[in-house]
Amino acid sequence: MKVKSIIIIVFVLLISACGGKQPLGSKQNPVKMYFVPSMEAAKIVTSAEYIANRLEEKTGYNFKIAVPTSYAAVIEAMGTEEADIAFLATFAYILANEKYNAQVELMTVRNGLNKYRGQFVALKDSEINSIEDIEDKTIAYTDAASTSGYIYPSALLKQEEIMPSREIMAGGHPQAIMAVYQGLADVGCSFWSPPDSLGIPQDARMYISETYPDVFEKTKIIGYTEWIPNDTVTFRDKFPIEMKNQILNALLEISEEPEGKKQLDELYSINGFSKASDEDYDIVRKSLESLGMDPTDFFK
Repeated sequence: MKVKSIIIIVFVLLISACGGKQPLGSKQNPVKMYFVPSMEAAKIVTSAEYIANRLEEKTGYNFKIAVPTSYAAVIEAMGTEEADIAFLATFAYILANEKYNAQVELMTVRNGLNKYRGQFVALKDSEINSIEDIEDKTIAYTDAASTSGYIYPSALLKQEEIMPSREIMAGGHPQAIMAVYQGLADVGCSFWSPPDSLGIPQDARMYISETYPDVFEKTKIIGYTEWIPNDTVTFRDKFPIEMKNQILNALLEISEEPEGKKQLDELYSINGFSKASDEDYDIVRKSLESLGMDPTDFFK
């Protein structure tokens, strides 16, 4: 009997050690929350860690954050369960939904708006004063899956049959502005939101204004894209519904707390969230269709 008991105990221990994953949200299997690298990674991490810590306090689940080097990496992570939740840019969400059935749950709000535009920026003393002047010029985009920093502006140029001589993928919105500021590109594409109640610009230039306070004096906006639904908080396919609801409620609570507001603002200039559904993004799909663009082309 003793030998049989020992065998059973050893068997149980082996099963425990080699068995399936630990419950989602445990220390061994935390909820993995990914963030797109649209801004400086170090700044994103600081605010993301605060949000993760508050979510742990409110839900009792463990969280792990990551900021990969590209939007595509975040999208792919949604399909392999490497990422459970992602703060996805608009077009990145459409790709994640198309390929992996990821589902949007929240839309960001900025200055009371749940939409924004792309902008074209050039040096103020240059002879580039309109979108037409981009012909044969060097243009800096952000990332191939950025809606305002690449998809919409490049589609607009294609529609207008305007051909830049060279395209640069700068790696983020501040980087696209920096490319113009430093003379590495003639035009940069990034997001635009209207000035706040004090008249302070809220477009991508503000992210380098602390280091380069003359950026608004040295640059000018020469054009805009169409309006775009704001970026998202997206969950992977088959994420447990009860957990999802707890996390969503906690995120909404954090967005109303003073420090939560501060950290979300520093994260992606987020002022709040509104509930969202996939249908809210059909307007982007229709816009892409009218421009002859198919999201599945980007998988290639």
